[in-house]
Amino acid sequence: MYPDDDEGYVSEIKDIPGCFTQGETIEETLANIDDARKLWLETAYEYGDHIPLPSTNIRCEGESF
Repeated sequence: MYPDDDEGYVSEIKDIPGCFTQGETIEETLANIDDARKLWLETAYEYGDHIPLPSTNIRCEGESF
């Protein structure tokens, strides 16, 4: 999330190409990006598009690499 040049904030999910939104407040922007994520995933699933796995460095307990 970062400030918009005009006003408000912009948020994007880097793991999901083209999934971004904006809002006037941080709270509104967070709600909007959650909606955008859900809609992106629903649409990708409906059309059989590739849904990328999230990139993360977090390991689950018991996982070995």
